[in-house]
Amino acid sequence: MSDLSIFDLNPAAGAKPESPLAMTRVTVATVASAANAGVVVREHAFLGHLILRGRASDPAFCAGVEQALGLPLPLKMGPLSRDEARGVSLQWMSPDEWLVIVPAGSEFATEKRLREALTGHYAVMNVSGGQTVLELSGPAVREVLMKCTPYDVHPGHFPVGKAVSSVFAKSTAIIRRVAEDRWELVIRRSFADYLFRWVLDASEEFGVHVVQ
Repeated sequence: MSDLSIFDLNPAAGAKPESPLAMTRVTVATVASAANAGVVVREHAFLGHLILRGRASDPAFCAGVEQALGLPLPLKMGPLSRDEARGVSLQWMSPDEWLVIVPAGSEFATEKRLREALTGHYAVMNVSGGQTVLELSGPAVREVLMKCTPYDVHPGHFPVGKAVSSVFAKSTAIIRRVAEDRWELVIRRSFADYLFRWVLDASEEFGVHVVQ
């Protein structure tokens, strides 16, 4: 018998998925080339987003997560476990909650691996349809972030590999620094249009290029 408690949210056949920004229009002046832009904005749509919950104090839970994902479980806010080559990341969200992001189409297989590796008290929830990722790159990204969030994004306080959840504009976002001049914003679907437009408005003065 099949397990009806879990199911693939992205089967091969069915309705065509749409990005949270599918209907959003760019309404600011942009530059034609990324090479000439102070900020380059790119959406990474349709990635797999999973919420994982469990006890960080349980060695078996930590070992099971690492076995399933190939990444160590972060035990505090800040450090981001990430394998860029595989497109897999693991981020601490609260003392018993983590965000797992995996390549598009692999979220169901990832959920099954976690369920096979974990025992006892834990939960895994696929929230892929409710979030998207904006990548911001370029020499002026930090200046843009300073206009958007009260969190200190100075390199001395926010090094590469750090990730936090913070106030962003008049909403919230997960802010992740993944390279020297490359950042990611994990944003909720319900605020995606608003936050995308906010970022573009904040970036316009530096020259913004939007990757289609």
